[in-house]
Amino acid sequence: MKKVVILILIAVIGLGLYFFYQDDPVLDEEVDVEEQVIGVGIELIAEGFTSPVGFVSANDGTGRMFLIDQIGLIKIIDEDGEVLEDNFLDVREKMVELREGFDERGLLGLAFHPEFTSNGRFFVHYSAPLREGAPEGWDHTGVIAEFRVSEDNPNVANIDSEKIIIQIDQPQFNHNGGHLAFGPDGYLYIPLGDGGGANDVGLGHPEIGNGQDTSNSLGSILRIDIDGEGTYSIPQDNPFVGSEDGLDEIFAYGFRNPYHISFDRGGSNELFVADVGQDLWEEVNIVTRGGNYGWNIREGMHCFDPETPADSPSDCPTVGAKGEGLINPILQYRNARHDGIGIAIVGGYVYRGQLIRGLIGQYVFADWSRAFGAGDGSLFTARKENDRWEFNELEILNGVNGRLGLFVKGVGGRC
Repeated sequence: MKKVVILILIAVIGLGLYFFYQDDPVLDEEVDVEEQVIGVGIELIAEGFTSPVGFVSANDGTGRMFLIDQIGLIKIIDEDGEVLEDNFLDVREKMVELREGFDERGLLGLAFHPEFTSNGRFFVHYSAPLREGAPEGWDHTGVIAEFRVSEDNPNVANIDSEKIIIQIDQPQFNHNGGHLAFGPDGYLYIPLGDGGGANDVGLGHPEIGNGQDTSNSLGSILRIDIDGEGTYSIPQDNPFVGSEDGLDEIFAYGFRNPYHISFDRGGSNELFVADVGQDLWEEVNIVTRGGNYGWNIREGMHCFDPETPADSPSDCPTVGAKGEGLINPILQYRNARHDGIGIAIVGGYVYRGQLIRGLIGQYVFADWSRAFGAGDGSLFTARKENDRWEFNELEILNGVNGRLGLFVKGVGGRC
């Protein structure tokens, strides 16, 4: 099998890493299906941001990309690669005051309605000050809100159009999840972390941990219908509808910090979720309806004990509190603090373009860095071979020592 090198467009963000690639990256010719991609080059596509945490396309035919800056701004990069001067959205006055140097709060997610071209609706996830009536001593309130585009300017949102969809009180500042995505079913999927702190214990964490407690939304992926009557409605095939076992909004649970989610827009439409680990293991899950993905009984495929997070116990429960089985991730890797690869997985996408034949059907994902305060991220590809997922690191040919040795100081981070 011939090995080749390609160019993927990559953006380095905040204290973290986020990458994207077009369906058909800029190549002079197709890369043959039998060729194996082993390395990539990186290219600066935009700069001048504080802590960008994602790029999103509205899929409206304009070629615009919408960049989420954690400080509370959404900027537009037009089809010519120019950053428009005016903000598409500015929610800084609605947000909690961010810490200097490092914070996991802020403007975290953006998803455009599948019919955005005709209805102008889009949804964001941001961190607001703790709302009235929230538990005493908690940190902030996460907000999922809908906005609409201005009627007279498609490059600026109507800030007065905000409609609050869901509010989630958070006991600590970290583990907020963040990314939003519409599924092929037209429903909005909302990943939420376990409430923060460490080990899923402490203030705001029940004895079994928020990851295992389906009576609240923390540590879960929610699935809601935003086209129903009222603020939102519940899809009737959500797993806990009609039972007392959990919240109607929950689609799956058992997560620590499911920072990035994406659907394979190819034949499978599977939901890929990157869940940031505690001490030892980073993981990728394919998430299905009603699944329990283990946290904080397990970290990755390994038993976990909150009292000894750096030492996996030899034995632990094999089922959750309801007697349900625990679902293993499709892949895992050891944290760099324990002779592994990286300290925080940031997820990615399944490639369904046509020009890079060697990547078709592969999950392309990244890790933030090997250490705090250092630009030392990694890029990977994963593919399913004989019912087993294998992954390999891509060499960054114009990086530092073959890695993503790029760093932009900001407030981001996903640990």
